[in-house]
Amino acid sequence: MIILENAAIATVDAAGTEHASGHVVLDAGRIVAVGPGSAPPQYAAPDATRVDAAGCLVTPGLVNTHHHLYQWLTRGYAPDATLFGWLTELYPVWARLDAERLYDGASGNLAWLALSGCTTSTDHQYVFPTDGGDLLEAEISAATRIGLRFHPCRGSMDLGQSAGGLPPDSVVEDLDTILAATEAAIDRWHDPASDAMVRIAVAPCSPFSVTEQLMRESAALARRRGVRLHTHLAETTDEDDFCRETYGRTPAEYAEDLGWLGPDVWLAHGVHLSPDAVARLATTGTGVAHCPTSNGRLGAGIAPVRRLLDAGAPVGLGVDGSASNESGRMVDELHQSLLVARAAGGPQALTARESLRMATMGGAQCLGRQDEIGSLEPGKLADLAVWRVDGLAGAGIADPVATLVLGAPALDRLYVGGREVVAGGRLCTADPDELAAGVARSAAAMRGER
Repeated sequence: MIILENAAIATVDAAGTEHASGHVVLDAGRIVAVGPGSAPPQYAAPDATRVDAAGCLVTPGLVNTHHHLYQWLTRGYAPDATLFGWLTELYPVWARLDAERLYDGASGNLAWLALSGCTTSTDHQYVFPTDGGDLLEAEISAATRIGLRFHPCRGSMDLGQSAGGLPPDSVVEDLDTILAATEAAIDRWHDPASDAMVRIAVAPCSPFSVTEQLMRESAALARRRGVRLHTHLAETTDEDDFCRETYGRTPAEYAEDLGWLGPDVWLAHGVHLSPDAVARLATTGTGVAHCPTSNGRLGAGIAPVRRLLDAGAPVGLGVDGSASNESGRMVDELHQSLLVARAAGGPQALTARESLRMATMGGAQCLGRQDEIGSLEPGKLADLAVWRVDGLAGAGIADPVATLVLGAPALDRLYVGGREVVAGGRLCTADPDELAAGVARSAAAMRGER
């Protein structure tokens, strides 16, 4: 049993309950008590670990709803390009990916996410070079090493340049290979249990790299197996132009025609959504992974988050791949989401607490885990972040949630299923120097260096 006391607490429950000084009790991987003041006497077990969290804010662990872990190895490329130009430069580099390199990159990337408050991360792995080895196994092993809850999405591309798509033929697969590999991943790795550490989603890459047949058959496979669906959609004006010219429809209309809207679907980016598209996503319960930093890095635009939230669509936050978000810090997305919303819609466009909700409960809703993670409530999994708000960066700020979203918070502790992954601001589960050395080695190999 672990008892955190004397902390400010933002539970992110339905009522938005907060405590200026309170307690959280963890036992057997779950939260058993949350409330104001000290923990009740019944939790005064002699073997309990007590943590004095005075000067800290406790929140649910952050949920990263869109990522590409392999891109940790290819940061800094095409810094001034549009999405299509950036992809064109990077696809040949990504063709050098193999399981050993991905393990190094994913280990380093997941560790960095943990150090920025993330307890659950997705990954959209859609590049599968020939003879690259078992890439899903590599990144799942990395997540196990670091200790994060993990939702890898078995991605795919089958529309290469020779067939009118954007990616080179060397990094696409054929339809039968994709479907067989996706089903095998579900068989091997997907865990439907309420405390699952690994769940698989089905994730064709995007309208400009995937055929209509693959989109339809992937949706059918996912629904037959009871897993979720994920893809990029409406990220850029280039994509909008491509879909209108190729399919005669907007990206959202195309997705709906293919059966890709529904409560089991969450879409990455959703930047260029019309009011009608926003309404359709909300009506169907389709989620959106908002990636403000990446969208800004690539100049893709600003997602209509206020309209999505007002319509009732689930909205989470995503770091996205670190080749389009080199900082890679999950907590930064709270700050960025608030800034871009206000830049587009004025000072009332998004509140600090709405940013925190998107990063926690909104992400849990996108992943279908709102009953298990995303808020601090008895019975939920013991995934939580403890932020120092009393140091030089935070001391004197009146509102600790504002400190988290608008300031420069320092992570003190991170628990996943009650296991301490970060303590005293340091990673507990792996040696950061070893992780950095592995990343450097594999990044050099990706550049073609010995």
